[in-house]
Amino acid sequence: MGTYAAVVLAGGAARRMGGVDKPALPVGGRPMRDRVLAAVTDATPRVVVGATHAVPAGVRVVREDPPGGGPVAAAAAGLALLPPDTTVVALLAADLPLLTRAAVGDLLNHLDREPPPTEPARDRSAPAPPTRDGLAAPLVRDGLAPAPPARSGSGGSERGPDGVCFVDGDGRRQSLCGVWRVAALRAALARLTVERGGTLSGAPVRALLAGLVVREVAWSGEGPPPWFDCDTDEDVRRAEEWAR
Repeated sequence: MGTYAAVVLAGGAARRMGGVDKPALPVGGRPMRDRVLAAVTDATPRVVVGATHAVPAGVRVVREDPPGGGPVAAAAAGLALLPPDTTVVALLAADLPLLTRAAVGDLLNHLDREPPPTEPARDRSAPAPPTRDGLAAPLVRDGLAPAPPARSGSGGSERGPDGVCFVDGDGRRQSLCGVWRVAALRAALARLTVERGGTLSGAPVRALLAGLVVREVAWSGEGPPPWFDCDTDEDVRRAEEWAR
């Protein structure tokens, strides 16, 4: 896979943790946000979206509009800073302290991989597995029941998915631990902006990804699951144990 960008979403309210600056909480002696950024050191540019100040050199910082407007508004703010020729972006939550460069590389490789020419169609009468946000969406599952490959607009030639993300052991999609084609995300943002009357504030991630073809990947590498996110104090303690 060639050059890619990274957008790290760090603007959540952390209500289940008393409203602390969750991405700044240390795991293994480093803020979770910095651990995520370390997993994408080869990305250009790297953008953090949220109310944060102390970031590694070379990382750009921007706020979502409005501040606190949620992950979709944050994704739009981050994508707005990408150069026009950027084709692939890692879209990541800032509370993924176990994310590694190897895991990001695995996602990039799956995005770049061509679909098998004889890939069988998934039964469209059966419900798709739920996303992390609770809504079914088109998918291509690695090692599970696959969907038919997406078709391009000219000549019906096959192409890869619009994005790739990890799924956990229960098949729940970890949408903010994935890599995406920038053009597909920008088109989805434009569509959703129109649907919501000109605002992305409060929009759920499931609405952004609705209609995109997503390849879901189960983590098969060594070590703890890279998609593990910290929503509670107990999650942070568990991540700390894994990080030792």
